[in-house]
Amino acid sequence: MTDEPRPDAGRESTFGHTAGGGGASKAVQEHHNPVAGAFDDVDAVPGSAKPDPILIADDVSRHFGGLTAVDVEHLEIQRGSITALIGPNGAGKTTFFNLLTGFDKMNTGRTQLDGKAISGVPPYQLANRGMVRTFQLTKALSRMTVIDNMKLGATGQVGERFWKAFLPVWAKQEAEIEVRADALLDRFNLTHMRNEFAGTMSGGQRKLVEMARALMTEPKLVMLDEPMAGVNPALTQSLLGHVKGLRAEGRTVIFVEHDMDVVRDISDWVVVMAEGRIIAEGTPDDIGANQDVIDAYLGSHTDSDFFDEIEESGQIPESIPADLENAEPEGSDPDVDDSDERGLI
Repeated sequence: MTDEPRPDAGRESTFGHTAGGGGASKAVQEHHNPVAGAFDDVDAVPGSAKPDPILIADDVSRHFGGLTAVDVEHLEIQRGSITALIGPNGAGKTTFFNLLTGFDKMNTGRTQLDGKAISGVPPYQLANRGMVRTFQLTKALSRMTVIDNMKLGATGQVGERFWKAFLPVWAKQEAEIEVRADALLDRFNLTHMRNEFAGTMSGGQRKLVEMARALMTEPKLVMLDEPMAGVNPALTQSLLGHVKGLRAEGRTVIFVEHDMDVVRDISDWVVVMAEGRIIAEGTPDDIGANQDVIDAYLGSHTDSDFFDEIEESGQIPESIPADLENAEPEGSDPDVDDSDERGLI
């Protein structure tokens, strides 16, 4: 684990809780937006420069045979903001996520986190540096309890080193990690599930556990892949509140999402992909009036608002085969469940 400081380590939770429930009414409270106004002077064009980027990607590409799944020339992510990554099915969003987080290898490209090169850095090392992600399909270890799932997320555990595992030196750290895990379970209103097996939880509850477990690393950049997918409306509101809470703490959030109400509600900035390329960037208002975005989703339209049109039509046409979004990296074994690897937070 690196010695880089984490934002607001040990901060007292600003989230309330309700006994045994989802706590949606508490989680959706209004949170301070520390980056309000940060995008006022940013051009709403692909590859636009940001005032204080935490993540930069240059010339990132990924090819599957003769098909280009990702071809991103330049992207900057503003520190402390919530950035949405949207696009039609098969646009390359998840593949791009995999490339940024080290779960797939770029054919070409360079990435930087806080000004330091991270191209080729494995996921567990990125987690140590403060960059974590969640997945479309949750990675909870179903035969372990919720509290044990949480404790796995902590980095720098002494007991993970071979020789020290046989010595009692790890016991104190184990107790400290459990205290942090319990505090996060309370924050996400999951204390009542503490000793239950993760496999008994609903899909929405597993999403909450995965987000809480990501915070065990005390990250500065959290990447969420379709966090609202398959979640009932009550828990969706809870998740929205928690995502806004991450921004209020000074953390940066990037998320992939198809629900345009969610995108419009919580995003400071929106990046739009189609056919592997970034075709637009801007505030939700900018994107709502962008004709290129409307065309990418719905074909040629005029004088229409993107968010209204996409909600009314329900059309999300495929630009490239959708299964490429979740294609296994070359040389991987699709039958191996490696969800307990460090970095699959």
